[in-house]
Amino acid sequence: MNISVVKNRCPQNHPCPSIKVCPTGAIVQNGFDAPSIDPEKCIECKVCVKYCPMGAIQAN
Repeated sequence: MNISVVKNRCPQNHPCPSIKVCPTGAIVQNGFDAPSIDPEKCIECKVCVKYCPMGAIQAN
């Protein structure tokens, strides 16, 4: 499995709210750009997938 960000679903106009729910700090964001998932830190718990209101963070 892989957690990824679908950039065209992310509004990219605010701090990503899913960052604060990640237990390992695997979600990083540069400014208001779409966030990215650090695969080295991600434990695939899917908390961010369930939390993202736009459905931009998905488990593949």
